[in-house]
Amino acid sequence: MSAQTSPAEKGLNPGLMCQESYACSGTDEAIFECDECCSLQCLRCEEELHRQERLRNHERIRLKPGHVPYCDLCKGLSGHLPGVRQRAIVRCQTCKINLCLECQKRTHSGGNKRRHPVTVYNVSNLQESLEAEEMDEETKRKKMTEKVVSFLLVDENEEIQVTNEEDFIRKLDCKPDQHLKVVSIFGNTGDGKSHTLNHTFFYGREVFKTSPTQESCTVGVWAAYDPVHKVAVIDTEGLLGATVNLSQRTRLLLKVLAISDLVIYRTHADRLHNDLFKFLGDASEAYLKHFTKELKATTARCGLDVPLSTLGPAVIIFHETVHTQLLGSGERWDHPSEVPEKLIQDRFRKLGRFPEAFSSIHYKGTRTYNPPTDFSGLRRALEQLLENNTTRSPRHPGVIFKALKALSDRFSGEIPDDQMAHSSFFPDEYFTCSSLCLSCGVGCKNSMNHGKEGVPHEAKSRCRYSHQYDNRVYTCKACYERGEEVSVVPKTSASTDSPWMGLAKYAWSGYVIECPNCGVVYRSRQYWFGNQDPVDTVVRTEIVHVWPGTDGFLKDNNNAAQRLLDGMNFMAQSVSELSLGPTKAVTSWLTDQIAPAYWRPNSQILSCNKCATSFKDNDTKHHCRACGEGFCDSCSSKTRPVPERGWGPAPVRVCDNCYEARNVQLAVTEAQVDDEGGTLIARKVGEAVQNTLGAVVTAIDIPLGLVKDAARPAYWVPDHEILHCHNCRKEFSIKLSKHHCRACGQGFCDECSHDRRAVPSRGWDHPVRVCFNCNKKPGDL
Repeated sequence: MSAQTSPAEKGLNPGLMCQESYACSGTDEAIFECDECCSLQCLRCEEELHRQERLRNHERIRLKPGHVPYCDLCKGLSGHLPGVRQRAIVRCQTCKINLCLECQKRTHSGGNKRRHPVTVYNVSNLQESLEAEEMDEETKRKKMTEKVVSFLLVDENEEIQVTNEEDFIRKLDCKPDQHLKVVSIFGNTGDGKSHTLNHTFFYGREVFKTSPTQESCTVGVWAAYDPVHKVAVIDTEGLLGATVNLSQRTRLLLKVLAISDLVIYRTHADRLHNDLFKFLGDASEAYLKHFTKELKATTARCGLDVPLSTLGPAVIIFHETVHTQLLGSGERWDHPSEVPEKLIQDRFRKLGRFPEAFSSIHYKGTRTYNPPTDFSGLRRALEQLLENNTTRSPRHPGVIFKALKALSDRFSGEIPDDQMAHSSFFPDEYFTCSSLCLSCGVGCKNSMNHGKEGVPHEAKSRCRYSHQYDNRVYTCKACYERGEEVSVVPKTSASTDSPWMGLAKYAWSGYVIECPNCGVVYRSRQYWFGNQDPVDTVVRTEIVHVWPGTDGFLKDNNNAAQRLLDGMNFMAQSVSELSLGPTKAVTSWLTDQIAPAYWRPNSQILSCNKCATSFKDNDTKHHCRACGEGFCDSCSSKTRPVPERGWGPAPVRVCDNCYEARNVQLAVTEAQVDDEGGTLIARKVGEAVQNTLGAVVTAIDIPLGLVKDAARPAYWVPDHEILHCHNCRKEFSIKLSKHHCRACGQGFCDECSHDRRAVPSRGWDHPVRVCFNCNKKPGDL
């Protein structure tokens, strides 16, 4: 670092002597200043001192004419140039430190230090030296910003114009590991926002386009990188400008505000209007209500230590006036001047707006008597706030892009009723889901596009019942009393019943309500009379919202008729393919349900009671009306009246033994006859029902065609609206039949809906037709 001093250099600073006395005893003129040694040094002392290993890397500078050393204590900022330290006016010979005026008053104005001898520096050339340094610094800064250009970051339709992080960093023209902050500007169109940024950060170069025409020169959001202050500067489209997408533009402004560390609100009005305070107040409320959660999620994804949403950006209100005084500058005997920030807070309170999301709000004004505008005060305020990292820390440019991308993905799409008049700059409609409940009309309270994360629709208020959607959910009352909430669905059969047995039970005893924990808790026609409503006995009712665009209302029993038709189809197919086995099973069960009390149940009859011939699956079992035992056809082919059993005078089937003993009166009490009378009547009716089961195959097509429309569940798309397969888009014709998926209710061709799965949420506990997409869903449908 040291070098031989030419004779011409000697005598340039005759008042500055060596302050080390290491080799020269303080008699030689100072040639160097070492910042880390905090002293002026002659040539010999500088060489001797810095030969030592621990001092070799000290930063030293060669003194120029009129040099005044820096203060060793304050390490502060001077003027509006960051990094320029205060110059010293004296050097304490005892403490061996250089002191500026403020530090001398602070440390040497009292006590023993007051008597310390000091050397006064010659500051006559200090101003010239500072101006020269400032000019050099200004020249370096201008050169750094010569190649800066702006680019379109987001267009007027809220579409990001950069593809990824790498593209964003390339257009910003900064290093990927560079830590930077974001400064954005807002204000009304025509107030000179772009002009302000150009003169504040880029020394008047037209980095952001300006225009004297009536049209807005900035459409969308533009960005540029300031290498001097290491900030990403964002220019926005002006408020009150002519635009067809007013709502989208306003929502876009809040996205930019949310990723900013410092916001400038530029106003050229002679007085601060209410719109300024309403804009900032509404922006604060929307930021806290809608953006905080999404920014925290982005913080987690990027692995940042400090959340982006801990506090919102700082705000500078830059107010330029021509004919009026600046805020807080007016002073009268009855109205002394006040701090502008306090006056601004009072205005916010009077308007009922509370900008609590912002970390701070500052006022910086300038009065322009004659152009050009003075931006030096705004620049100094910006630099001081950018140096403050206590609330908002700089981060990599990739993090900034991720935050903007996350907000754009979440808060995008059309805004309903764009022309409606709002009292707020940022109404909730701009950021919340636009879905409305089909039953009660209330809106969803979640953020836009929440369905992408699997979050269901939610509403603030309760729903009302609508017969059209039957939006009731049943929960098991017994489980609820045990602290559980288990939903139950009315359906045609229990999950343990086979499809054809379930159909027979449905025809006989009505629909059932089955709880996964308690089993079947209700049958609609369990008794001949006196069946109670399930709501009064075994279930609780809750009215739920019906949202559009979903699979429809799951918890309904409106598809009971279709389930019956599906069951009849299944039975018909079983009778055709599996012979008479299913029909015999249904017949045996139905017989047991309506048989008199003295009849032996079909399940206990394994062989003929007379000839002992074993019954096969397809064999018919006959009951003797007299004794009630089971016989084969040959052993019970005779008939005779059995009035003592309540069958009246008409001949009925009896076994051979009872036929031969027809003259012997059975010992049947009168009470037995009365008890069996009702069941015998039911049996007679049941025999007519039983005889119709044999015709189910031939008669199935006619009722299906007649009642298909009436039996359609509420969530099924009507047949006349289905023109193409929902999956492969093939057009339906006479040759290409349409089928409904039992899970989603859409129409499909046979190839796209040939899979079979149980759909318990719709009331099908057994495999039924589902489409290709629903079959891929994991878990229960």
